[in-house]
This record gives sequence, structure tokens and C-alpha cells, in this order.
Amino acid sequence: MKKNQNVLILLMVLLTFCVTTLAQSPNAPKRFRGVIESVMEGKIIFKERSGETLHFKLPEKVQISEAYPENIQNIQANSYVGSAAVWGADGRLTALEVLIFPEASRGTGEGHYPWDLQKDSTMTNATVQKLSVGVNGKEMQLKYKDGEKTIVVPDNTPIVSVRPADSSLLVPGANALIVATPMKDDWMVNRITVGKNGFKPPM
Repeated sequence: MKKNQNVLILLMVLLTFCVTTLAQSPNAPKRFRGVIESVMEGKIIFKERSGETLHFKLPEKVQISEAYPENIQNIQANSYVGSAAVWGADGRLTALEVLIFPEASRGTGEGHYPWDLQKDSTMTNATVQKLSVGVNGKEMQLKYKDGEKTIVVPDNTPIVSVRPADSSLLVPGANALIVATPMKDDWMVNRITVGKNGFKPPM
């Protein structure tokens, strides 16, 4: 039962990163990237990457996952991955990060769509057809239900995966990605993805 619960939590966390777009409504959830400043009962204070300090309501049973570094060698043919990327002047996609999905999450958020990691970035969640050596790094040939994309993965690209975690990782100075829903004058945390020992979730 414990294993099944962990898989379910992981699937829900991963879905946060893989939906094509967040709903465009006043109550739509939003992603925040930055550093935890402090955590107390029912509240988290967060320094967003914009420099703004934000206060979030923190429910007791919030979903928490840990992002941790992976090796590009673990990306094989038939791996299911998600990659934020940007279009280059040469008309090719260059990866900003690559997330290796656990097998239980295969198919999550499949497709190619806009992303908010940086200006004009995209997200591609797809199955690896081939990983080969290119001129500017590795090249992933990806196939999803509506098409295909080739993404260049420079040698310094962060490669990560995620796993279920608990509130022990919510400490001052930890880098995190928070998904929260607006509630009147506050934000309620839905999910948190956090790095351990200074690791920064790159998604």
C-alpha cells in the first residue's frame, strides 16, 4: 500500500510540470521558482527568483517531491523524458534541462507546448527514439503522439529525476519550485519540488 501511495503522489507531482498549459482563469495554479526563507506551521516564506518575497499557506498534507541529479547515460532509447528548451537562431531546439520520468509516469503530459522556465521556452514530453552525439552535444530524437522533435542537449545541461519526499526537505535556503493556487489575498501551496543540499530543481 505504501508503494502504491508513493507512486500516486509522484504521478500527481509530475503532472504539475507536464500539463500543456495552466488554465487561464482567476483561480489557475501558478509555478513559483526560488528559495525557501522560512517554514512554520501552516506557512512558508519564499524568495521568488524575481526577488519578491512571497507568503504561502502551507497545508498539512502538501505534496512534496525531491528533484535530484541524474546521469545523461541513463537516457536510453525508449526512455520517457520531459525537456524544457529554447529555439536557437539555427532553428533547432536546445535543452535547458531534461527530466527523466520514472517508468510509472510514462505518457504524462505528452506533447510539445509553451513553457515558463524562461522567455519563449517550450516543453516537450516524449519517448526517446535515439540519443546520439551531435556537433554541440548530445541530440535526443523524441517522438510524441502528435509529432517529433530533435533537441540538442549541451554537456552542461542539468539532467534530473524526481521522487517522493517529506517536509524534512523544507528548510531555509533550499531551492524549490512551488505550485500554488490563489485564494482571495493569499496563495495555497498545492505541490513543492525541492532540492537537497543546495541542489536547484531546473524545471
